Amino acid sequence: MELAGYQRRALRAAAHGLQPVAHVGKDGLAENVLKGVKEALAAHELIKVRFVDQKENRREVAASLAEAVDAALAGVVGHIAILYRPHEDPDKRRVHLPQRES
Repeated sequence: MELAGYQRRALRAAAHGLQPVAHVGKDGLAENVLKGVKEALAAHELIKVRFVDQKENRREVAASLAEAVDAALAGVVGHIAILYRPHEDPDKRRVHLPQRES
């Protein structure tokens, strides 16, 4: 899923008040982290993930995490990654992406 710049910016703003729901530690992208992130995305659509030990290469790990859980990476701010995956049922979507008007 590709996001336009204005959509990433809107998602980062929407995620400002959220707390991280997962932590990536020294084990990296272990199965339990991936499972937790998938469950959190299914429940919330927009989440934050904190990097504890992967600070040097957090952008690469964040991109790998987004790809592994089939989500869009809205941004990496400090040691926090913001991930977005819309709910499968359009009626149950909580987060609505802005659309450019033509």
